[in-house]
Amino acid sequence: MCNIGKSFSGSRALNRVSFDLQPGEIHALVGENGAGKSTLIKILAGVYPSAEHEGEIRIRGAARKFRGVRDSAKAGVAVVHQEIPTVPEMSIAENVLLGRTSQRMGIVQWNELYTTAAKILAELGLKLDTRLPVGGLGVGLKQMIEIAKALSRHANILVLDEPTAALGFAEAKGLFALLSDLRERGLGIIYISHRLEEVFRLSDRITVLRDGCLIGTHSTTEIGHDDVIRMMVGRDLAGTFTAPMRGLKKVVFEARNITARDRTTNRMVVDDVSLTVREGEILGIAGLVGAGRSELLMCLYGAYPGCVTGQLLVDGKKVSITRPSEAIRNGMSLVSEDRKRYGLVLEHSILHNMTMPALSEFSRGFVIDQAREIAACSAMFQRLGIKGASMFASVGSLSGGNQQKVVLAKCLLTKPRVLLLDEPTRGVDVGAKQEIYAEIERLARAGMAVIMVSSELPEILSLSDHVLVMAGGGIVTRFTRANATAEAVMAAASGATRPA
Repeated sequence: MCNIGKSFSGSRALNRVSFDLQPGEIHALVGENGAGKSTLIKILAGVYPSAEHEGEIRIRGAARKFRGVRDSAKAGVAVVHQEIPTVPEMSIAENVLLGRTSQRMGIVQWNELYTTAAKILAELGLKLDTRLPVGGLGVGLKQMIEIAKALSRHANILVLDEPTAALGFAEAKGLFALLSDLRERGLGIIYISHRLEEVFRLSDRITVLRDGCLIGTHSTTEIGHDDVIRMMVGRDLAGTFTAPMRGLKKVVFEARNITARDRTTNRMVVDDVSLTVREGEILGIAGLVGAGRSELLMCLYGAYPGCVTGQLLVDGKKVSITRPSEAIRNGMSLVSEDRKRYGLVLEHSILHNMTMPALSEFSRGFVIDQAREIAACSAMFQRLGIKGASMFASVGSLSGGNQQKVVLAKCLLTKPRVLLLDEPTRGVDVGAKQEIYAEIERLARAGMAVIMVSSELPEILSLSDHVLVMAGGGIVTRFTRANATAEAVMAAASGATRPA
């Protein structure tokens, strides 16, 4: 990709960026949210046609012009997105060969479909019943199926966007082994991740973008973590954020014996969980993928679709919360794990997304006071450092980190007493993480009770006053900040210690 340029409404997203990829190489593409990574990849994928950007794309020495995603796919480019686009109701085989089912006289040849998909998966070391629906699989297997789909199209350029964002340790380890194998086969892989430990573990070269400009490309062996962070943010970061100890006061929120079952399978997903959170406390919840952490937060917020039992108390009073609107009325708000599915309406403006759950705050009868609405959003725009053309731009035009800030702003405008955070910095760059950490700490210092689920142990350990570890739907161990270590938390989460 040579001298690639792209503008949106007069705003320069990419400014003469060049990027190359060799066969049998993993080339990491890193940068803060809004640096231009997604725009560059969308150009390579044909989402933005050649007529809409500057510069040239060359594959195996030949200049290519893409009119759309089909042209890019025919040229051997495959992109596996952060939000895995599987069709849950369809079988594994149908997902792997989506749009390419074998037909004779208009009749799908199902046995041939299942056999072909099984062969493709076997090449990746996966032995699965390809008749099974994808909806019942874990995130790690769904990720592998998307990679299988890409390779079945004979791709020689594979782009992975935050591939481990929703994976547990074991699943990520399996993915790394697969990528190393694909590199040995001669595939060129573009690896986009905010997790620098992964970048340094996997990649051969690292390219850094900042504010739409190419900052530099370096061999991974010739550069350090601090150098990459400095290139990404244009400044030094003062190490890992660590929240100061706070004096904890009265109990604000209490959950007693929360139990939840999946309606379809009757499987227990949350098993008799009780917890309390005090004013000004950050309660961290750790655990492996599938431990029931996200399901627990959805139960507390009245958003879990299955059967839920137990009691909730806010300021010592029992409350009934069976839907999110009741949670909001009782002073609770949730930053969900999947911002695009549960947190935002991407086609709507930043303004409307922010105020959607808090319209009563800006209404007089049936009329919205637009001046108050705009003033509140403008203040939140500045407070959280959201980078966008304006608050009237569609939230879908923002980078992932800025979308996450909009979700947080939306929750804060409801003025909650209890804030539930599910993976609050997923897909967020190192600079924006520091800003979100500081905001969470500020909220706790102001007296808000915070319950935070995170797969990133440093995040849990540096912010939390107390840590609960979940496994198999239940709480297995409780730690104070003083005795919570990465080793102890992981041992509890993986079942290496006895339940507390």
